[in-house]
Order: sequence, then C-alpha cells, then structure tokens
Amino acid sequence: MIAQSSRWRIAAEPRAEDVVALTDALNIPPLLARLLVQRGYQRPEAAKAFLRPSLDALSDPFSIRDMDAAVTLVADAVRTGRTVLVHGDYDVDGQCGTVLLTRLLRAAGGRVAPFVPDRMRDGYDFGPAGVAAAAAAGAGLIVTCDCGITAIDAVAQAKAAGFNVVVTDHHLPGSLPAADAVLNPQRQDGTVARELCGTGVAFKLAQALVPELGLPANLPLHLLDLVALATVADIVPLVGENRILTRHGLRVLASSRWPGVRALVETAGLGGRSLRAGHVGYVVAPRLNAAGRVGDAMDGVRLLLTDDEAEARALALRLEAMNERRQAMDQEILEQAAEEVEATNDLERDYGLVLAREGWHPGVIGIVASRLVERYSRPAILLALEGEQARGSGRSIPGFNLHAALQRCARLLAKFGGHRMAAGLTLPRDRIGEFREAFNAIAREELSTDDLVPTQHIDAVVSVGDLDLGLEKLLRRLEPCGAGNPTPVFGVAGARVRDARTVGTKHLKCTLDDSTGSLDAIGFDWADRVDPAWWQDPVDVAFRLELNDFRGAGDLQARVVQFRPAD
Repeated sequence: MIAQSSRWRIAAEPRAEDVVALTDALNIPPLLARLLVQRGYQRPEAAKAFLRPSLDALSDPFSIRDMDAAVTLVADAVRTGRTVLVHGDYDVDGQCGTVLLTRLLRAAGGRVAPFVPDRMRDGYDFGPAGVAAAAAAGAGLIVTCDCGITAIDAVAQAKAAGFNVVVTDHHLPGSLPAADAVLNPQRQDGTVARELCGTGVAFKLAQALVPELGLPANLPLHLLDLVALATVADIVPLVGENRILTRHGLRVLASSRWPGVRALVETAGLGGRSLRAGHVGYVVAPRLNAAGRVGDAMDGVRLLLTDDEAEARALALRLEAMNERRQAMDQEILEQAAEEVEATNDLERDYGLVLAREGWHPGVIGIVASRLVERYSRPAILLALEGEQARGSGRSIPGFNLHAALQRCARLLAKFGGHRMAAGLTLPRDRIGEFREAFNAIAREELSTDDLVPTQHIDAVVSVGDLDLGLEKLLRRLEPCGAGNPTPVFGVAGARVRDARTVGTKHLKCTLDDSTGSLDAIGFDWADRVDPAWWQDPVDVAFRLELNDFRGAGDLQARVVQFRPAD
C-alpha cells in the first residue's frame, strides 16, 4: 500500500450568503466566489482588486524608510562618474536584483560593476569578498541587493575603507548595519510592502531613481520580468504588492526585451507561451539557481545582462547543463539519503533526521533535505563532510522551530543561521554523533506522533465528474498562485486507480475513477513511495487541477499532491 498516510484539513464551508453576494456582485461562478471568500476576499471591492491587480495600486517608493538618502547617494554617484558596485546574493533573487539595478544605472550613464559572491569560496551575504570586489572595481559606492541586513561587520569594514554603502534587503533585521541608507520593509519602523523580495526592494529603489536620473517613466515596467522571476523563486507571499508585480511581470517575461531572459525562457522550452507562476518556480528559476548552487552565480548575472543574442544562447545552454547536473546530484543524494534513513534510522524513535556523508555537494543538500521532509514528515538535516568539518542544510515541518533547535545545540556547532523552516550550519566532524542525539532529543521533546503525520489542506472535496476544462480555465483567474495564494487543492475520496505505471524514473502516471468519471493523473516523485500492488485498494487523492500541455496535449489532468489509503 502507500508508504505513508496523511491527515486532510478540509477548508470550512464559507457562509452561503457571502458566496451568493460575491457571485452576484462580480458576476462570477459560485465556485470561484467560494474560493475567494475562503481566502478572505468576501467584500466585492477587495475581491475585484485581487482578481484585477493594478499597477496604479503600487505603494509610493518614498514611503520606505531611508529612500530619500539612498536616492541622493546613488544619483550623486551616477552624476559624478563614481563606480557603483551592485552586490547581490547567489540565488535567483540576488541575481535578478543585481541585474535590475545594473541595467537601470547603466541606462542613466552610470558606471556599474555587478558582483555576486561564489557560494563555495566566499560564503553567504555581503562580506570581505564584496569589500575586496569594490576596491578592485575602484568603486565609491556599494549597493547591496537581497543581502547586507545582517552584515554588521562587513558594512563597518566597508565604511572604514571609505565606501558609501546602501543596503537593500528584505530579510529580517536585528540591529541595523551602520550603512548610509538601509532599505528594508521588514525594519521595525517600516510600514509598507513588508513582503517584498530582495528584487522587489531593488525595484522600489529603481522607481524612486527614475525621475531623479531623468530616465523614461516606463523603464521600470520593462524590468518587471526580473521582479516576477525573483518574487516567485524566493517563495514570498503572492499577495498585495507582490501579486501586482508578479501578475504584470509574468506578461513581460513572456516577451521580454532582454536577450538573456528570452534565451532562458526559450531553452527551458517555454518560448511563445503564456507563462504562469508554476512555470517560473519549477522550470525557469531552477536554471538560475543551479548557477549559484553548483556553478558560478555570475553566469546567471551575465546571462540576464547580456544584449548579445549569441552570448545569451550560449550562456542559457550552460545554465541548462548546470541544471541537469544539479538534478542528477539531487536524485543521487536523495536515493542515498533515503537508503540511509531506511537502513539506520528507527522512525519510531527518530523524530528528526541527521544524515552525513562524504561527497555530498553543499549546494544541493538543502533541496534534498526538503524532499526528505516531504517524504518522512519530520525535520531533516543533511551534512556534507569536508575533511574535519561538516557543512549542513536543514528543513523543518510546521510546529518545529529549526533555528531555535539549533540555538539549543549551539555548543556543538561552529556556526549556524536561518529561520523556523530552514537553516544552515557548520560543525566539527567529530561532534556529529553528539549533535544527532541532541537534535533528536529536542525533536522528541517538542513534537508528538501526530505532528509527524503530514497534513494536507483541501479547498474542496469533489467528484471526478465535477471536473472539466471550463473549471480549469476558471481557476486561472486566481493566478499568480504560490506562497500566500496557493493553487486550489481538491480531494477525491475512494477513487479506484487504473493503468498505474512509472514514467521517467520516478513518476507515477495513472487514471482515477470514482464512478462519476475518470481523470488522468500524474504523481511526480511518487514511483518509489508506493508498494507494487497499491492500486488494488481504493485511495483518497489530493490534487491540483491543470492542463497537461506536454507536447501540446491540452488534456485535463490531476497533478497529485498526496495519495492515501481511502478513509
């Protein structure tokens, strides 16, 4: 049968009068009205603004603290011919923010040196490598993107060396660095756009700079493709300002004016198509992320910055190869990690997983940790052994604060950082066993057996016969979907599975039949999570409804989120 059951949390039925009122006010089908009410948009004005997000509703960039000071510093550097080092992080958000500001400042005639540190050599965040890069470029001003808010020492070092520093970031701050300006909507004294990603913050700076530098008023709109890429990839909530930027940015992305962006989309097999957030999150963004994880993140920056079609194509193909390499590493490490869990862990006792091995790539073990969490429903930490040190990455489950657990293990660790759901750490190799026991003790203390059963949110339980292409088209009005505004998940109870087979190396393809109708289904990464004869018994299936456009098929299918034995 199926390897693990799950608990369904079915959304509460909204008040019928609210659904009827919204249906009548907006002239929309009742199911869409129901989903909107469930998501908190029961007032017609709020629901209309959600369904038709307008760029006119974007906040004033000068409502972000320190924006005046940042604009003055950056504009002065451009006018006086001082070089600006734009320093991003290695991920998609950092790469896109770096490119966005570089393009904008170069359009104004500015001298700009983009820089992203090498994850393996330089580590995370703005640090000594960034200060050295600024010196090598002869820069007078450093502007960070998607980093710098916790770089207290590096900012102090840069200031002592004579640089002006503007920090733009979106991560949670503690004490603010002593920069000349700190743009971060998460500041305690911040009031607007608090959920922007790093590139979103850079976009607000761009908006503010346009009139100051005499640039065309519509230039920021041509940079919205970068904002959409970063916003989806960084998994920030797709509500409010983020929803507006992403909705319009996806349209720009589909026909970008930038050769590198077009090449990225085309080599991903999405050229000429209407793009959705899922395309970005699962197809486009991983190619840029691969550069930062297993290659050189500057390749991603070079791709997004180039205006040469041939160079763009060559760089896009290089990222394609990197992503294939990263996927192969993911799969190999996942198989090794799962084998180790099954062979050495007692899941009745081990409420947290700590796995270590030589040869695991530090750049991809975080992705694998996420997949172990999905598979075993408990916090997981993977450690890559390098000589006498172990570098690790962990992911958690709701209800377990991973960062707080590491704080309690701090005496065993050389360093660590992160938040409730994800963290990175380094520790001496000879302390792994002690750390594993300590971490498990904390997990057993804070988690119950109920916490280890995956909980699946269900927007509505339906019959297969209720589903058609018209419904799938209707649900697109909720796009862009992602964090904060998830794609609706439906549940079918007691379905029979027909024609079950493995496609590729690890995916399940089948047909669901509940006596009201049948529907094709695909379960990615499910092939090794069920026993060979699992289809003999009825199953409950949680899934997202989608159009299967593989090779132009255009058929309705269920993208399976969870199988479980029929309840």
